[in-house]
Amino acid sequence: MSLLNEDFIYRGKIIDLVLETHRMPDGREACFEMIHHSGGAAALPIDNDGRLLLIRQFRPAARSSILEIPAGRLELGEDAAACIIRELQEEVGRKAGRVELLSKIYSSVGFCRERIHIFLATELSHTRTAHEEHEFIDLVPLPPAEAFALVDAGKSVDAKTLIALQAYRQRLAQNR
Repeated sequence: MSLLNEDFIYRGKIIDLVLETHRMPDGREACFEMIHHSGGAAALPIDNDGRLLLIRQFRPAARSSILEIPAGRLELGEDAAACIIRELQEEVGRKAGRVELLSKIYSSVGFCRERIHIFLATELSHTRTAHEEHEFIDLVPLPPAEAFALVDAGKSVDAKTLIALQAYRQRLAQNR
């Protein structure tokens, strides 16, 4: 399969909507509506007491506040680890002494090129938050068992948070 053409329908600050034409494995051409996004970084921060530092943030797409791990959009050419270190300071008021990659995921590969790097952030020290004007964020420190119970009960968490919590739960189980 190969990309033959990209027709930009909309160029925005965060996403571009693109009509892509591809040559398929059988030689035919096919068109796909795609969202181009620079990608993101997210982290499951764990404080020195072992609590998971989740955030509750209003998300217009969900039309409600969602419990999630901190995350942010990659700037052009930005390293994912550097991005999440910045986002942790801005959203949670913590500086991570260590970040370790847990996973890389596509948020919705059927129509979006966004790739999210998910980290585990530890060795945290306090700093000041620097929320953007449109961000309304509450810090929600939880013991791991409580966070896992929310997932098990099907409470409203987003995909990156679910993946991070499941990966961390698996890691804890392997270390027993």
